Amino acid sequence: MKIEPITIRQITKNQFDIFMLFTRHPAVQTFAKELEYYSNGDNSILGVVLLDLYDQDFSYVILVRDENRQFREFDTKVSFPTKAEAVEMLSNSIKWHTAQNLKSVVHNLPERGLDLFNIVVNQEKIHPYFTRLNEDTQFIPSKKAIIEIANHLSDIDGNFIEQFQSLNGFDARLWEIYLFASLTEQEFLINRTHKRPDFIIQKYDAEIGVEAVTLGRDKNNPPTYLPNEEKLTRPADILTKIKNEIPLRYGSTLFSKLSKKYWELPHLKDKPFLLAVADFHDDFSMTWSYISLVEYLYGQREELIVSEDGSAFAKTEKIPHYTKPTGAKINSGFFFEPDCENISGVLFSTTGTIAKFTRMGIQAGFSSIKQKVLRVGDRYDHNSDSFTPISFSYMVDENCTETWSEGLNLFHNPNAKYPIDMNLFPNIAHHKLKGEQLISWAPDFHPFSSININTIVK
Repeated sequence: MKIEPITIRQITKNQFDIFMLFTRHPAVQTFAKELEYYSNGDNSILGVVLLDLYDQDFSYVILVRDENRQFREFDTKVSFPTKAEAVEMLSNSIKWHTAQNLKSVVHNLPERGLDLFNIVVNQEKIHPYFTRLNEDTQFIPSKKAIIEIANHLSDIDGNFIEQFQSLNGFDARLWEIYLFASLTEQEFLINRTHKRPDFIIQKYDAEIGVEAVTLGRDKNNPPTYLPNEEKLTRPADILTKIKNEIPLRYGSTLFSKLSKKYWELPHLKDKPFLLAVADFHDDFSMTWSYISLVEYLYGQREELIVSEDGSAFAKTEKIPHYTKPTGAKINSGFFFEPDCENISGVLFSTTGTIAKFTRMGIQAGFSSIKQKVLRVGDRYDHNSDSFTPISFSYMVDENCTETWSEGLNLFHNPNAKYPIDMNLFPNIAHHKLKGEQLISWAPDFHPFSSININTIVK
């Protein structure tokens, strides 16, 4: 019987992070710098070489899964004078433990993590997007990425798995998974021990409550396994919808959360509180409803005016109210409504969808060579004279540098009782009202929206 040699391979930070982002403590970077990452053949054992920032020598850490499928430290050696020596000893350690068929180590930890793809819902109640995610080869990267994140999730409501699989809960739970990944990446410590709100996040001396909320579908517009071309909203209809219908949808959703008075909870007393909203009310609706949220929050619209000489400028127009189909008038300007001073701001992203998980999974090496994904979208133009976004496209592969937080926006409440320090969220877009003008700060690459063109090459 021929024994195959044990191969140790160097992996990318993207690949390492899909396993370690949710275990690594943010404080690590204050005393050590990660230099190189390694794995055995089946990713059952990982290793990282570090530079000690104080002693200026090298060390390594070997990581193996625990009983909750989370990677944890198993073997550590320090004080190597050179990186090469640390790499050699790391490789020998991984080879040894791989030869011993080490797959996991029991730490006697409390049970944690969610098996999201263990079917617990009757077939007729399963969301078609869950079915695609679970069974379609095009979504293997996103499924594997979600599995790794779910190993670190706690079920504070007792029904997370059921809702993730069901018609009534899939979108909302996917949005929560995205927020968990993004907030972790922003180096917040996450507390999910309370039933409300969904997250309490901590960084330095700041604690912030975050409640996830989504715009859901109408009963007469159920999701389908594949998007129906005939049902997709046309550009002419979009222009009509964003002026009245969509702001009303945002208003109904946000006010339902406002009425729950989260700020009165003992564990949120005197703390900032954010609502994190995503739009899933229709196929691809999150790619075009962004402007309606902005207008509804601040009660004003910016209209592009082009003069006879070709120059352009933005004109601010106040929006006093929106009109329901019944004729009732609903106030615009959410941040100016009673009790809204208790809402510090609104988080929003158009990219917290399956497409994001697919791209992040591909970056982490979870796709086959037969899968080709092209990302197409529009991004923020940092040219101060520009009023239109820049189109972009690129092939998604392991060399891409997309982050979980890419595309995330924080709309600050100008009347907030407890304002949010922008430095707590350094890698996202921030929007603040200064007088009557909305001022934006955006990362170098900030997408407004995008889609994946996802194909399997035969």
